[in-house]
Amino acid sequence: MSEMLIDHTRTAFENKFGAAPEVMVQAPGRVNLIGEHTDYNDGFVLPAAIDYSTVIAARRRADRIVHIVAADYTCAEDQFSLEAPIERRDEPMWANYVRGVIRDMVERGLPLQGFDMVVSGDVPQGAGLSSSASLTVAIGRLFATLPGLEDVRPIDIALAAQRAENNFVGTRCGNMDQIISASGIAGHALMIDCRSLETTPVPIPAGAAIMIFNSNVQRGLVDSEYNTRRRQCEAAARHFGVKALRDVDQAMLDARGGGLDAVTLKRARHIVSENARVLAAADALGRGDLARMGELMAASHASMRDDFEITVPLIDQLVDIVRNVIGSEGGVRMTGGGFGGCVVALVPDARVTPVRDAVTKEYTGPNGMGATIYVCKASPGAGVVPA
Repeated sequence: MSEMLIDHTRTAFENKFGAAPEVMVQAPGRVNLIGEHTDYNDGFVLPAAIDYSTVIAARRRADRIVHIVAADYTCAEDQFSLEAPIERRDEPMWANYVRGVIRDMVERGLPLQGFDMVVSGDVPQGAGLSSSASLTVAIGRLFATLPGLEDVRPIDIALAAQRAENNFVGTRCGNMDQIISASGIAGHALMIDCRSLETTPVPIPAGAAIMIFNSNVQRGLVDSEYNTRRRQCEAAARHFGVKALRDVDQAMLDARGGGLDAVTLKRARHIVSENARVLAAADALGRGDLARMGELMAASHASMRDDFEITVPLIDQLVDIVRNVIGSEGGVRMTGGGFGGCVVALVPDARVTPVRDAVTKEYTGPNGMGATIYVCKASPGAGVVPA
C-alpha cells in the first residue's frame, strides 16, 4: 500500500471537510495466480492480495447521513440517508458500489451511523485486478469500525461486498475477489474453496516476484461473455445432475460429457481441469516448486484459450514473450475475466529486469501502446490504516 496514496486521501479529506479524518481504512486489489472462472462454479482459486489499494479517510457523523467524495473522479460526491430506502443511481456508477454494500448492511440490521468520507485508490481500473472488490470491501471495513460491529468478520464483509455487486450493481460475480481483498495475508496466496469458504494460506517462495502486465486491451466483451460462460457452466451442471461443476471430475466428464453440445463440453472441460490444476498448484507453490507451477500456469492458459475461449491474440502474444524469457523457472498466464486485461507471472527475482526489457521491446498493444508493468508483493487484506 502506497504511503503517497494514504497522504493524498488524508489531504483530500482535510481540504473537503476542514479537519483530520478520525479513521482510515484500506482494502487491496488482487491478482489470481490460477483458477479462472472456477469461483462461481463452487470450485477452487489461488489469488493473492496485491499492494495496490482503495483507501478511505472518514469521520463519523452525529446523524445518519452518508456523504462520499470520490477523489479520483474530480471530487464528485454522493449523499444519502440511512433513514430512507437506498436506491440505485443511473450515474455515477461508482456510487452504486458504495450504496450496495451499505444497503446490504442496513438490511441485515447492523447498527450503522453516518460518515463523511473521501475515497481514493491506485488499483488499475478495467484491468481485471478487482478495483470494484477493493472499493466494496473497503466500504464494509470502514463501517465495521463502528461500535457494535466488532464481531463482523472479514468473510462477512466479503460476502456483503459480493451481494452488493450481485444484487445492487447487477454483476453476477463469484466470491473470490471479495474474499482475498478482505482476508489476504502478507507473503502468501490463499487457496479458497469457493463453496465452503475455507481459506488455506500458501507461501509465495522467497526470491519470486509477482509481475502483472496490463495489455491495455480494453475488456469490452467481458460482461456479456462472462454471463454467457456462466450460463453455459450452469447448463453443464444440470446435465450432470449436480449443483455445480465443482462436483464433476474428469472420469464423470469422460463418461457422460458426450451428451453435451460441443461448446458446452469445452466450457465444462476447462472448469473440471482448472479445479484440478488449482489443487496441484497450491501443493507446488507450497513446496517452492516454480517449475511445476509454471507447467500448471501454462496448461491453464491453454485451457482458457482453447476450451473457455476468453483470451485474445495480443494476450496470447504477451504470454509468449514472458514465457520465452523465464522458460521453466516460473509461470505465466492470462488472469481475470478475459477478452483483454492482464497477464500474471511468477518470476525469479533475477528475471524481473530481463522480462520487463523483453515486454517493453517486443509487445505493442492497441494504438501503439505498450504494456503497463507492475511488480507486486502479496499483501495483507483489508484493515485500518495505522495513524
